[in-house]
Amino acid sequence: MNGIKRVLHYMQGYKKQAVLAPSFKLLEALMDLLTPLIVAAIINQGVLKQDMGLVWKYFALLILLAILGMGFSFTAQWFAARASVGCTTGLRQALFDHIENLSYTELDTLGTDTLITRMTSDMNQVQNGINLALRLLLRSPFIVLGAVIMAFTIDVKAALVFLVTVPVLSIVVFGIMVASIPLHRKAQNGLDRLLGTTRENLTGVRVIRAFHKETAEIQEFDQENEALTRMNEFVGRLSSFMNPATYAIVNIATIILIQVGALQVSNGSIAQGDMVALYNYMAQIIVELIKLASLIININKFIACADRIDSIFQIESSIHYPKEKVDQAKSPRDCFDTPAVVFDHVTFQYAGTGENALEDIDFSVAKGSTIGVIGGTGSGKSTLVHLIPRFYDATCGGVYISGKNVKDYSEGELIQRIGMVPQKAVLFEGSIRDNLLWGNPDATDEDLWEALTIAQGREVVEGKEGKLDYLLEQNGRNLSGGQKQRLTIARALVRKPEILIMDDSSSALDFATDLKLRQAIHSLDHDMTVFIVSQRTSSVRTADQILVLDDGKLSGIGNHEELMQNCNLYQEIYYSQFPEEKPKDWVRIGKGEEVKA
Repeated sequence: MNGIKRVLHYMQGYKKQAVLAPSFKLLEALMDLLTPLIVAAIINQGVLKQDMGLVWKYFALLILLAILGMGFSFTAQWFAARASVGCTTGLRQALFDHIENLSYTELDTLGTDTLITRMTSDMNQVQNGINLALRLLLRSPFIVLGAVIMAFTIDVKAALVFLVTVPVLSIVVFGIMVASIPLHRKAQNGLDRLLGTTRENLTGVRVIRAFHKETAEIQEFDQENEALTRMNEFVGRLSSFMNPATYAIVNIATIILIQVGALQVSNGSIAQGDMVALYNYMAQIIVELIKLASLIININKFIACADRIDSIFQIESSIHYPKEKVDQAKSPRDCFDTPAVVFDHVTFQYAGTGENALEDIDFSVAKGSTIGVIGGTGSGKSTLVHLIPRFYDATCGGVYISGKNVKDYSEGELIQRIGMVPQKAVLFEGSIRDNLLWGNPDATDEDLWEALTIAQGREVVEGKEGKLDYLLEQNGRNLSGGQKQRLTIARALVRKPEILIMDDSSSALDFATDLKLRQAIHSLDHDMTVFIVSQRTSSVRTADQILVLDDGKLSGIGNHEELMQNCNLYQEIYYSQFPEEKPKDWVRIGKGEEVKA
């Protein structure tokens, strides 16, 4: 029930609406309870006595009750909507803020589909549940109880039928409800899976079509959709049993009521209008019990979704920042010339994997140097550079930036020193200027053009209508892969960082553009340390230092010439890309392995 507590916390600002909504709904219910009495008076005092003046008088009173009831209903709905929408808006904003503060570890564990479902489908169920609860949770029991009481004020003997009918109806209605609640939860989980499949297909539609997998994906979607349909149909059939069962009980009760009432009408102990009023109260009871059952099902969905949302709030970020700036935490290698980056015997393991992604990584990087990171697929290249801006925390050992442990930097302080160009180029909907200003909100147009020039993206922007004001579609769909990469590099350069990390971010660039980019970065005046992660030896061969990774371990370290002499893995990678330079005395002796003959 922690989810309900959290929802109630965000209802604090809507206490007045939360009280007024059910209050006006009870006033509407009171109008409904008075209506059968007016109808009875019309029959007893007007129709039977042929007093049409009295009939029109009571008819006008019925119209007044209807208008008042409608006014009370609209007012209740307005207050309920304000409370439910306002509460959910606050809850949604808080959830979004919480997700933004989670580290990569938690985001990897939760998954995008789960978070999107919590922000959309689950949040909508919570909003709907709050709205229904404020309007109907008190109204339906009030009507049922009020109808029984009003029946006793008309005739005690006939009202005894109500005392038997209401419990029997309650058992049927709530029995069906209890049986259907877990099925509704299963259907909600099935909807989550279907939404996940839909999102995966929409985001990967180009790949699906490239491999002509439309038929297979349609079949997979059909299977999940069919399973969800069968579940909903089963729940629907179970719920549909409620109407015939309850109406059968009500009709039986009505027959008994008429039988009892007819005898009393014939002997004059009860008036005909009172009999009609009793029948109307019976009809009100059945309608409200069915409403209440449906409401409780929706409330159970609301509770389940609130708990699912709360489960995200319960997850705390594994990255914690010091409350105050720490100035004394220096690297064990601190010296007169403080290194820009130090990895001190770092081991890292992704949550839940049980295997080390990096193991005993130990190196030091001088300020202003260029570092190449190369290795096979899955060797840990991206993982290594993600530890520098502290996207993840090292499992063992320490990472130091400018002589200070990354864990000792306050929130935001470290990332301001680093320009990150991710492996996947991500741009946001808006103008090119808006995207570049992510690097530095205070940058001038001159700064933006300078960054674009270095990133070899100036001609791209100049060729667009509106130049810096050219509007990008979501994720930069109206740009090519190479154009997106150049803009993401420019975005990082706008910050003028102390450390620039390019995580295989030039893979879509041709060799000539890649060379110009590296030369432009190398010619920068300020003392910037650059990490270049690449599969191409041509991209890292001019680096001051090259880190060669193999299955999470540091297989070699040095410049190009040194590694060509003492690192077999680097030699294999290089010769696989430049086979024409391979010495004739090299012989392949194993799968994917080459050694000197």
